[in-house]
Amino acid sequence: MPKEKRKRAGAGADASPYSKPSTKAAAANSVFKMNTNLGQHILKNPGVASAIVEKANLKQSDVVLEVGPGTGNLTVLILKKAKQVTAIEMDPRMAAEVTKRVQGTPEGKKLKVQLGDVIKAELGYFDVCISNTPYQISSPLVFKLLSLPQPPRCCILMFQREFAMRLFAKPGEKLYSRLSVNVQMWAKVSHVMKVGKANFNPPPLVESNVVRIEPKHPRPQIQYPEWDGLLRISFVRKNKTLRAGFLGTSAVIELLESNYKLWCAQNDIPIDDGPLDGQAEQPEDVEMDVDMEKEAEEEFKGFSDPDMEDDEIPDFFTQAVKRPRGKGKRRGKVTELVKEKIRRVLEEETGLADKRARMCDEGDFLKLLYAFNKEGIHFA
Repeated sequence: MPKEKRKRAGAGADASPYSKPSTKAAAANSVFKMNTNLGQHILKNPGVASAIVEKANLKQSDVVLEVGPGTGNLTVLILKKAKQVTAIEMDPRMAAEVTKRVQGTPEGKKLKVQLGDVIKAELGYFDVCISNTPYQISSPLVFKLLSLPQPPRCCILMFQREFAMRLFAKPGEKLYSRLSVNVQMWAKVSHVMKVGKANFNPPPLVESNVVRIEPKHPRPQIQYPEWDGLLRISFVRKNKTLRAGFLGTSAVIELLESNYKLWCAQNDIPIDDGPLDGQAEQPEDVEMDVDMEKEAEEEFKGFSDPDMEDDEIPDFFTQAVKRPRGKGKRRGKVTELVKEKIRRVLEEETGLADKRARMCDEGDFLKLLYAFNKEGIHFA
């Protein structure tokens, strides 16, 4: 008797329930597709997830903030060790998935899922932040956490490798930047581990690192807008000397002159805002000569620096670049006074005129800020 012909798997109603579904069937039955535009790269390696939670040194009394929980691979581990977890998620599908994952379990009562953008959200009190961070919000998230009225005890955050290395870079290193100085002023940063692409689904295009950020207690007693304003000017040309950065750029002179006039007005200090002796009064906008045009072009060549993040270029520089070609600004007594104050601070008060920003440490910038403020020069 001839053998009965075998039916192909999946063909007909009596197909074996253990047969592997076709690719089309699997795609049709998938829960949802990851949105990589929102940084949805799910950490699938349980060993890495466990190591991240262990490094947080969680206590049973801790309230934890998790940013971007995804499908909850980190969340379920955090819930076992913490008192409460608030997970902030932008994608409603992910929020529903992580909620469903712990629904009906003892851990489900400890989880609160908040739908929205963490950068715009009002954050309540929490002790620890743990996040497989969407790389698009890396910098805003770090500064939001550090600027909270009650910052967390520590943050265990996953970042793109280059960004993570910028956080703990030291003076003289290639990745040392304004971000490095700013974060290290307000927190202690340490490296936790490297995480390869293969540990994510779908794999990202870049490698990742996990860092530990511990905000300093008490906080440094300086005004952040002043501090950051000084750093923004210093690091626009981090490979140039500080003298060139402050005195070789007309946009900086104009900004500091404007701030100086405001400071004098607030403190009832009289200033002579007339033209220089022997110089006739000129309208605000005058035509530039050929040499001044060339100088202006050279001045802004540095804006295409590949090592510089977009948010590191101050707004006033961008506005100066957009100034109509052939237009300049008259220089008077206040301009020369401000330039002399800057020169005195750099050369006499601090001795940092010939030092480059990439070689300056936290102490150097603090010394600069103190000396400038003492002369009435402010950056905010």
